[in-house]
Amino acid sequence: MTAVLDAVVVGAGPNGLAAAVTLARAGRSVRVLEAAPTPGGGARSAALTLPGFVHDVCSAIHPLAIASPFFRQLPLADHGLEWVHPDAPLAHPLEDGTAAVLERDLEATARSLGPDARRYVRWMRPMVRSFDDVMAQLGDPFHFPRRPLRLARFGLRALRSAHAQARSAFRGPLARALFAGGAAHSFSALERPLTSAFGILLLASGHAVGWPFPRGGTQKLVDALVSYLGALGGEVVTGQRVDSVDELPRARAVLLDVSPAQLVKLAGHRLPPRYVEKLQRYRRGPGVFKVDWALSGPIPWRAPGCARAGTVHLGGTLEELAASEAAVARGEVPERPYVLVAQHTPFDPSRAPPGQHTGWAYCHVPNGCTEDMTSRIEAQLERFAPGFGARVLARHTRSPAQYEAYNPNFLGGDISGGAMEGLQLLARPVASLVPYATPDPRLYLCSASTPPGAGVHGLCGFLAARALLASEVWRKG
Repeated sequence: MTAVLDAVVVGAGPNGLAAAVTLARAGRSVRVLEAAPTPGGGARSAALTLPGFVHDVCSAIHPLAIASPFFRQLPLADHGLEWVHPDAPLAHPLEDGTAAVLERDLEATARSLGPDARRYVRWMRPMVRSFDDVMAQLGDPFHFPRRPLRLARFGLRALRSAHAQARSAFRGPLARALFAGGAAHSFSALERPLTSAFGILLLASGHAVGWPFPRGGTQKLVDALVSYLGALGGEVVTGQRVDSVDELPRARAVLLDVSPAQLVKLAGHRLPPRYVEKLQRYRRGPGVFKVDWALSGPIPWRAPGCARAGTVHLGGTLEELAASEAAVARGEVPERPYVLVAQHTPFDPSRAPPGQHTGWAYCHVPNGCTEDMTSRIEAQLERFAPGFGARVLARHTRSPAQYEAYNPNFLGGDISGGAMEGLQLLARPVASLVPYATPDPRLYLCSASTPPGAGVHGLCGFLAARALLASEVWRKG
């Protein structure tokens, strides 16, 4: 008779692997099943353009991974993970040839912000000091915070809209644009409450821990997690599609690194109709359209500071960014989209043949958008890096529909596990004291559709596994 596993995890993304590692570290037997031929979910690398070029399929820059209180516990360096820190974490150019450059050092950053130099340092220093406390609270939300006053200052600022925060905190266009570019990672209109939280957290992370990426590709982070899980006795089985939880190997518990819609598809017959209805009301977030390039040379930025940054936000001023994100929120396609650019090869030449480079970029679009955004993304590159098009050797594009085909969790191109705004930012996927648990005591959700939400940090999986370990059903066997 086949031995009963302690747990089966469906989905080998960072959260699924984090859940498996957490259980294995607690001495539990665990198997991870992944439908794709390689583990990784939204954290894979592949040869998308020409031979010798390594591209990140989805996520590419990882401030939340290096800051994650869970990943920090793990000996991932012993399993091949090496972080690369660009000279500067982030740059945000304007059309006049200037750029705000986020340096690790606050004072150095301030020198690129003109009239807001002193104001930025005064405003950001408390946020940088609070960063570790905020991350610790995200990794342990069920305990009273150690430094509640620090968190209170962060929380009060985080409640505001990014648009209002940028206008009240700063006077010049560079600091306002820098903050707005960080806040736009929320995938929300910048006039909405709580969008300020994203700008604060991401800018503070640049100073506190940097915006690094794994040498050789994001896949190296996943490979390190898989290797460490194996060292703990766990296993990952790829090419194993799951259409129903009833097909799974015998196990005491199941953790699902899937969207709420996928949870209904896989296990809806084992859940109460009222809970299923709540899951079906869960709102999708905007989609993304992505382009990867093989380049004959580095991106020819007009503003020199952009060449020093691993990430560059394109979209112009606060007002331009707000207009672009508001259009997406209305279901419209922006003419000049907010574009997130990652340039790895100036700092990690292993990703391309000698003398050549990769480029990575995506923009936000309405969920399920069918518009080809290639020309609009490349127009933004030409706007801030004249001559970019002449360096393109090959390109690979991925639409919202293609992202959903690539990963069924990315419904309509939503790579964030659902809209990150309003109550859904805090109560994912439904309002619950233990959001990872379902009404079936042996089924747990561990995806980005649970707190703390999107990002490569593993905390959703870690917290779900910890909730399972503390459950009555688990203790009773």
